[in-house]
Amino acid sequence: MIKYYVLDTNVLLQSPKAMFAFADNYVILPLVVLEELDAIKKAEGELGANARTAIRLLEELRLQGDLRNGVPLENGGMIFVETNCKDVELPLDLPENKADNRILRVLKGISEKGTYETVLVTKDLLLRIKAQIMGIRAEDFAAEQVHRQEEQYQGRSRVYAPEALFKDFKKKGIPVEAVYQVNEAGEAVRPELFENEFVLLVSDQSEKKTQLGRVEQGMIRKLEYRKSTPYGISPRNAGQYFLQEALMQPAEKAPLVIVKGMAGTSKTFYSLAVGLEKLHNHPTGEYRRILICRPNAQFDEDIGFLPGDEQEKISPLMRPVIDNLEQLIDSSKEERYQDEEELRDKIDEIFERGIIQTEALNFIRGRSIVKTYLIIDEAQNMTPNQVKGIITRAGEGTKIILLGDPNQIDRSFLDERTNGLSYAAEHMKGSPLCWQITMSAEECERSALAMDALGRL
Repeated sequence: MIKYYVLDTNVLLQSPKAMFAFADNYVILPLVVLEELDAIKKAEGELGANARTAIRLLEELRLQGDLRNGVPLENGGMIFVETNCKDVELPLDLPENKADNRILRVLKGISEKGTYETVLVTKDLLLRIKAQIMGIRAEDFAAEQVHRQEEQYQGRSRVYAPEALFKDFKKKGIPVEAVYQVNEAGEAVRPELFENEFVLLVSDQSEKKTQLGRVEQGMIRKLEYRKSTPYGISPRNAGQYFLQEALMQPAEKAPLVIVKGMAGTSKTFYSLAVGLEKLHNHPTGEYRRILICRPNAQFDEDIGFLPGDEQEKISPLMRPVIDNLEQLIDSSKEERYQDEEELRDKIDEIFERGIIQTEALNFIRGRSIVKTYLIIDEAQNMTPNQVKGIITRAGEGTKIILLGDPNQIDRSFLDERTNGLSYAAEHMKGSPLCWQITMSAEECERSALAMDALGRL
């Protein structure tokens, strides 16, 4: 049955092509949405770019017919701009001068006609609540949603292997069809393992016998870099062995690495260690530089008003990177902070020599990045559109590393199912060019207090 889908501005600002995502239903844009797009179109960064894209798409539709009467879409639906509903009365507590309430007035006017079911599509939680109070169905934009976090791809599995095959694992590997898991009923079941998925192999004769491997073309093979110590760092747990394997692989084999996990699981620390190993400690010639970007919730809107040049503007966002570099440059806990000035000079030298560079995320738009070890920290604060833009910017020899914690989202209208990190992880699973690992809470390597608080708070 046909439905009326009324779109909020924030849906188009996150995904300009959302107007084409509702199959053979009717899409309605209240006039206030066009006004808000017009107000945002000159903004810097992704918001302005998406507003301009949405406006261009609407112009293409305008040339095909009268948007007030509806323009047919290729998917069989129709799109309208609603200019009426001016006489529809709202509850007294909802002032008409607010854009959200003007959208609600359109919803109320259309739903009162009773022709088709009316649905509000918005990223705004409060607007959904208001719509429900008025008896109107409201939904999030679901086209870019992925599974809930507990159902998302982890990039790792624990499986059992026959003892006979276990003995020759390092030389021959083990076929994927030979391993199994045990379900709640105690029955052996064959797991679904994806290309490049990391595996903890357990002997079916002894739980104490384990090996670490990775799925490659139907076989589970040993880790190639399990004995490596990038920049003097050694793995402390299975997750870090998997992480090291993904990071140490050359860009030709593993151009995209996605790492999810809570703070303290060494995501940024290990990524920097491998980058410094390849560029500074034992230069391999693989990469020209390490480039680090770290988005935050207000980045697009606020950077232009901060004093100084680009590097000075983004330096507060890069402080966590400096914290990790301090530990990498001087591995001695006892001596690291005895001479703060010397430590700072060592870090400054790395930046001055161009080994590590930092850049605003919105300045990467439109570029092709070649032979670069690119770290995107806090990637959970990216939108799906941003993450698409980053991955498609990868030039020859570039390795992209997306790091983040889907539980720590600071950006409005994003959540564990709609953020760019989770979106990329779900859509890229199984790709031979993408390696993924989700670090577990037990693999947190922070202080005793941090671990104690994790269990108590």
